[in-house]
Amino acid sequence: MIIETHAYPRAALIGNPSDGYYGKTIAFTFRNFSADVTLFESPELVIEPNERDATVFASVEKLVEDIRQYGYYGGIRLLKAAIKCFHQHCRERGLALHGGNFSMRYRSSIPNLVGLAGSSAIITAAMRALLKFYGVAIPAPELANLVRAVENHELSISAGLQDRVAQVMQGLIYMDFDKEIFDRQGYGHYEPLDPRQLPPLYIAYRTDLSEGSEVFHNDIRARFDRGDPEVREAMRFWAGLTVEARACLERGDGRRLGELMNANFDRRARLYRLSEGNLRLVAAARSTGASAKFTGSGGAIIGICEDDATFARLRQALEPLGVVVFRPEIV
Repeated sequence: MIIETHAYPRAALIGNPSDGYYGKTIAFTFRNFSADVTLFESPELVIEPNERDATVFASVEKLVEDIRQYGYYGGIRLLKAAIKCFHQHCRERGLALHGGNFSMRYRSSIPNLVGLAGSSAIITAAMRALLKFYGVAIPAPELANLVRAVENHELSISAGLQDRVAQVMQGLIYMDFDKEIFDRQGYGHYEPLDPRQLPPLYIAYRTDLSEGSEVFHNDIRARFDRGDPEVREAMRFWAGLTVEARACLERGDGRRLGELMNANFDRRARLYRLSEGNLRLVAAARSTGASAKFTGSGGAIIGICEDDATFARLRQALEPLGVVVFRPEIV
């Protein structure tokens, strides 16, 4: 038996980063890239390394380049943590698992550390493979919680629920993480939306602007927990943008949606310490007439680009800067 599973990158349309702070967001998954896991029965449990798990390099320069691209840790830790948390979750809930062993390998074409949720995509694909191998089912909201637990609790990676909900449910998802709802049922209110409501979008990324979420989010969590009024108000502001953005989608108002996306980033730039490279990327995109905001924690942007002429100007402005620009194919 050979099991092959996939998970896709996530782009936050609006509301981020309020998902970790009882806010509201809209996000979607797209199939231009993917994380893929292959699992098959074997005498021993084997986790096979990928190129991002390399320990042999041709030179110091190659080692430094590998660290810049993948960080100090590869994907094996993600798979090991996913297997451990899956086993623990099933044991705690009385879900019987057979005693067979397996080999698991992964690959990912998702650009690394640019705010497209590449790590959680690998974990999500691994979880899907484990569910198939053991023949058990976990409801989508619970599975999203489990994927986040792998990162938050097992690996100490800063992570909200937005990425995991979008990748587990797939498509265009409206998410309300209201504290009262969350405290009552253990997860938020998640609602699929019609992707056909989306205006023409673009995504652009530059890997040399990448940085992990734990770097990007700096001291915002501590300030939020202390009740910092600036941080608390920003989270309410982004949640409010999400509600208005949903109304824009329903009435087909792409112009206003683009304004909301710009406002989302502009408030973020006031609150967070953003690199000059990321600020220049957003400014260059907006200079062409497109809107622009982060897809996640920096390194990639998303915006509305209504026509082919604007998209051509966007590519002309960004590609000389080493930026990859494309139209997302919504899952």
